[in-house]
Amino acid sequence: MITKEQIAEEYQSIQDEICEALTQLDGKAHFEQEIWQREGGGGGRTRIIQNGNLIEKGGVNFSAVHGQLSDGLKKVLNVDQDDFFATGVSIVIHPNHPWVPIIHMNIRYFEMPSSVFGDKPVRWFGGGIDLTPHYVIEEDARFFHRQLKNCCDTYHREFYPRFKTWADEYFFIKHRHETRGIGGIFYDRLAANDELSWVDIFEFSKSVGRTFIPVYSELVNRNRNKTYNEEEQNWQYQRRGRYAEFNLVYDAGTKFGLETNGRVESILMSLPPQARWMYNHQPAPGSKEEKTLDFLHKGIDWAS
Repeated sequence: MITKEQIAEEYQSIQDEICEALTQLDGKAHFEQEIWQREGGGGGRTRIIQNGNLIEKGGVNFSAVHGQLSDGLKKVLNVDQDDFFATGVSIVIHPNHPWVPIIHMNIRYFEMPSSVFGDKPVRWFGGGIDLTPHYVIEEDARFFHRQLKNCCDTYHREFYPRFKTWADEYFFIKHRHETRGIGGIFYDRLAANDELSWVDIFEFSKSVGRTFIPVYSELVNRNRNKTYNEEEQNWQYQRRGRYAEFNLVYDAGTKFGLETNGRVESILMSLPPQARWMYNHQPAPGSKEEKTLDFLHKGIDWAS
């Protein structure tokens, strides 16, 4: 059986691979690392890259924590045991270029080592990858979703449609009535069943993690040499505000990290370095900004 130590070790390797590739992609900035310990058990490696040729701020974080769940989290997770172990890699990249998208990726594993939920151990995988363009480019959106579909189809034909819908629902800013971006895939509590073994699901988790670099590198290189003006930069800051709103109000990972006394700087590394909130800002009719807003809704079939 796959152990939690093996999972954590593989996730650390994925963190290393992604950091090396992002350093090369940026061409200027390098990651700063901080090793931290969590009060209550475990710790992690926070890696931050800033002020690069392309990446204004980014984080590629690994954690492996354990301890006891609060009563509130036990209710959220629908478990009645205290001891837990959780490990994962979480990434957010904020580029300095308005035509290069924000990207987020997370792969994670959770277990309650000595407990039983019904007649099965409590253990599952979760994660996903989603894209938040400041300007939606249809060709890029289709490329992104088709690559995710290829990754999912390798393991199960139902994964992409199921996890794409889940992402549409999850990355939705309810108070704005718009999606955070063009979605991607999102899944949680993915466990072994009659069709898929724990090995299969672990391999899928690693494949999601290793999809990040080839997909994002392609999107970056398609757009990094485009020129932009102050108006487009201001729109980027406006869209970053929406990103911050979602992460602070709705994001389950942020809430889990804060509830389990995680390291605040690591948890909030997902926030952009600069954002704006202009009162009742409305894009001009027929503008490329208005066109982007037209794409920020659920149910768009990008992969066909």
